Amino acid sequence: MGDNRGVRIEIREYDHPDSVKLIAEVQQEYVVRYGGIDDTPVDPAEFAPPHGLFLVGYLDEVPLASGGWRAHGDGVAEMKRLYVNPTARGRGLARAMLAELERTVVAAGHHRVILETGMAQPEAIALYGSSGYTAIDPFGHYADSPESRHFGKSLPG
Repeated sequence: MGDNRGVRIEIREYDHPDSVKLIAEVQQEYVVRYGGIDDTPVDPAEFAPPHGLFLVGYLDEVPLASGGWRAHGDGVAEMKRLYVNPTARGRGLARAMLAELERTVVAAGHHRVILETGMAQPEAIALYGSSGYTAIDPFGHYADSPESRHFGKSLPG
């Protein structure tokens, strides 16, 4: 596990300037890796309590990590936009953000989290696998994409 001391994770609105900056960065990462942005329909209100949450991680007051979840129904939350700026990778920020997202999912009364990622993100697939996520049936906007991978995890609570 990398050094994530000094990381501060804060709740932010999906359209907060720091959130918008990091979402734009992750979308550009998708352009580089997949040739286009993630065009999954997203309503910022879905990431507002009590139906969702969006988090930004700061290191030395600089927003460098993000992640959020939205209710998916029946005690399930869908994770979106887990991202760490390239300058901060390898320090455990993704794992810290994932743990905080899981904690807030449980605190909101959900018992399971699901997510979608892609084959061009092997580091994300490795993170989810090492964090107890297992393959699930495809769902959502990219359910029929051969590059897409879907994972889920039951959470204690």
